[in-house]
Amino acid sequence: MAEDRTLADLKRQGSNRLVAGLCLAFFGGMVGMAYASVPLYAMFCQITGYGGTTQRVEQYSDRVLDRKITVRFDANVSGGLPWDFKPVARDVTIKIGETAQAHYTASNLFATPTAGRATFNVTPEIAGSYFNKVECFCFTDTTLKPGETLDMPVVFYVAPDIADLPEMKNINTITLSYTFFPIAEDKPVAAAPQAEAIPTNTDGNLGG
Repeated sequence: MAEDRTLADLKRQGSNRLVAGLCLAFFGGMVGMAYASVPLYAMFCQITGYGGTTQRVEQYSDRVLDRKITVRFDANVSGGLPWDFKPVARDVTIKIGETAQAHYTASNLFATPTAGRATFNVTPEIAGSYFNKVECFCFTDTTLKPGETLDMPVVFYVAPDIADLPEMKNINTITLSYTFFPIAEDKPVAAAPQAEAIPTNTDGNLGG
C-alpha cells in the first residue's frame, strides 16, 4: 500500500510539473508576442498600407496616367513641441504616377535647441499602400537651434494601380498628414554630493 501511494504521489508530482511547465511556456509565448506585436504591426502596416501607412520605395514610377489627383498637405505639432511646422503649399494636383516634390518647413520658437520626430499617415486610409514616398523626413530625429528654420522636402508619387480600385473611383483628393512629437533629450546625471570633511584637532584627534 505504501509503495502504491508513493507511485501515485510520484505520478501526481510529475503531472503537476508538466502542467507548470506548459503554463510557463504559454506565459513566455504571450510575453514574446507582446514584445513582437509592435514591430510586427508596423511591418504589417508598411506592407499593406493599413491605417493609412504610406510606402517607402527606391525607384520612380514607370507609368503615368492621364487621370489627375490632388494631394493635400497637413502639418501638426504635438506634446508641447515649440515648433512652427507647416507645408509651403497646401496642395498640389498631379497626374497619377507622376513624381512630385512637396516642401514643409519647421521653425524652433524656443530659446534653446529642441528635437522632434515626425509620424505620418494618408487619408483615405485605403490610399496608403498606393502613396509611394521616394524621399521623406519621417521617423528621423531632427534638432533645431533657437530660431532655426529647416526645409523638409518630400518626394512622392501615387501608384497607377490606385486607378483600378472601385473605392477610389470617385475620390480625387488624398491628404498626406505629418505630426511632429518632441524627443526627450538625455539629462546630465547630477554629481554625487561631496561628504563634508570632519574637523580634527592638531593632535590628530577628532574635534568636538
